[in-house]
Amino acid sequence: MDKMDGLSLNLEKQNIQRIKELFPEAVEEGKINFDMLRAMLGDEVDDSREKYQFTWNGKAKSIKMAQTPSSATLRPCKDKSKNWNTTENFYIEGDNLEVLKQLQKTYYGKIKMIYIDPPYNTSNDFIYNDSFSDSIENYKEQTNQVLSSNPENGGRFHTKWLNMIYPRLILARNLMSSDGVIFISIDDNELENLKKICNEIFGESNFIGLIARATGTTTGQDANKIGSSLDYCIAYSKSDEFILKGIDLDENDLKRFNESDENGRYSVLQLRKTGNADRKEDRPNMFYAVKAPDGTDVYPFGPGGYLSRWRVSHDSYNELLQENKIVWKKNESTVSMNVEGYEKSEWVPYVKYYLEGRTKKISNLLQNIEGNKKASLILKDLLGTKGVFDNPKPLEFLEILLQIATDSDSIVLDFFSGSGTTSHAIMKYNKSKATNLKFILVQLPEVCDQKSSAYNAGYKNICEIGEKRIHLAGEEIKANWEKEHPSDGLFGPDEEFKTDIGFKVFKLDSTNVNEWDPNMKLDEKELAMRLGEVFKEGRSKEDILYEIMLKYGVFDKQVEQINVNGKTMYRVGKRYMIVCLEDSITLEDVKGIGELSPRTVIFNEAGFNNDNDKINAVYNLEKAGVEDVKCI
Repeated sequence: MDKMDGLSLNLEKQNIQRIKELFPEAVEEGKINFDMLRAMLGDEVDDSREKYQFTWNGKAKSIKMAQTPSSATLRPCKDKSKNWNTTENFYIEGDNLEVLKQLQKTYYGKIKMIYIDPPYNTSNDFIYNDSFSDSIENYKEQTNQVLSSNPENGGRFHTKWLNMIYPRLILARNLMSSDGVIFISIDDNELENLKKICNEIFGESNFIGLIARATGTTTGQDANKIGSSLDYCIAYSKSDEFILKGIDLDENDLKRFNESDENGRYSVLQLRKTGNADRKEDRPNMFYAVKAPDGTDVYPFGPGGYLSRWRVSHDSYNELLQENKIVWKKNESTVSMNVEGYEKSEWVPYVKYYLEGRTKKISNLLQNIEGNKKASLILKDLLGTKGVFDNPKPLEFLEILLQIATDSDSIVLDFFSGSGTTSHAIMKYNKSKATNLKFILVQLPEVCDQKSSAYNAGYKNICEIGEKRIHLAGEEIKANWEKEHPSDGLFGPDEEFKTDIGFKVFKLDSTNVNEWDPNMKLDEKELAMRLGEVFKEGRSKEDILYEIMLKYGVFDKQVEQINVNGKTMYRVGKRYMIVCLEDSITLEDVKGIGELSPRTVIFNEAGFNNDNDKINAVYNLEKAGVEDVKCI
């Protein structure tokens, strides 16, 4: 019986495999033959010493750090969670670099949208103190203290920030679906550097744009510097498969909707009746007469008095006419004009469009949405305490990003989740749009300073703030729905509240399996005492179960506790996996597992009495149709 691998996805091996598939001649004994690869790529290889590149001290190590597998795990915290058995949302406490590594096997290529609001690298911002070995011990050291900032006079101001963000973006790209997109909020301090590294990681051709958002406040009012009233959000797609969607119309757009039809929907008069300065000779087939209400012929004239063209073909115009989508207005101020024998008419035709389902293209300047002050007030009203989190992002801003980037059942990842705005926006958006977006939030449990408002309000770390917000925001959304769908006191409302307002909480920790932990430092006496102990002391069966799911790449599947031959086991997915962590496994137990027809079965190796029982278990399960049998 083979043993499970206790590490996260090995990205280096995966990259070599990709090269092997494309250029098998360039791989020799598992290693890349770069001379052969250069020969195969020909003139496309740049061998010059002087070339355009962006580098800094530690860049190579940060790439290596992103690709180094991790043995860490995510332990379930049911007491902090909400609707554990039904929710598809996740909140993960831990260093996001380690967590991103752990998510690779399950979510590689599955995330439709990523939004992050990382430290902006102001003098007060904390920068993650990654050691290039980046063990779980380094993470524990960081979370047991009030974390330090990155002062500009520290000597490696930009370098520290770049070494922090670069490996995380490498891992983030792996998780994005082929039609996925990432949005990164940033200010002036690192905007230039961020765009350079995103061009490297995501590709310059995948740059979607830079959104400037009016914050409603002005910062950096130094005597010799221009104050900033903008926050920026940079956007990159994974590939050209990404489709940018439109956003809802705002109040200025709605002013154009001034008529209603028999169904009560609103219509808009499309004011552009001719092409953009297109002349008659450019598209002769688009120059034709249409009948005004008084029976006269109307021809298209351009704004300069020349003969122009209509914006639709004659056949399309007739279709619009049949559908009652042509509206006529009379412009009595029209100056009399005759060009080539054609009279300019007072009558002007417009095309009617229905409001229902209409959107508009997003602008790179968002200025008529909630500002930072409103976002802080929303958080204050929700938590009942002022100042527990500095500068939370506006809900409306996140909802706009969701609208232009996601499908109805997309997965959204935020690995600098802060106060939890992303989760709040997703639940609110799901309720208003009847979608089923799922979120994965990751946040370092940074300790709250004892002098802070958050600490005085009872929050020990930032994760407690985020978890509280998600819980209260969900209840508020549900309460608002119930107001809109009042019960008659007998049967309840006609509809059912379907928005997922739950979340599963997990906490990053060292592996549950002694053999998998590279940081175990035991003397001979301790080693002798632990001989034969597979799992660490104090770790539950559910801890082990979710580590198996994580390392197997099925972390997102639902779990059901079942009884097989009197023993408690776990079914992962409908028929995907059975996990048996029981002792004294018998052939009857194995037979009962086989009858459930799983694809994979995982055993606790110590649960077998001898090697012969293990061999028989594998034989019987394979005979029953099980494809994969492993032990831990």
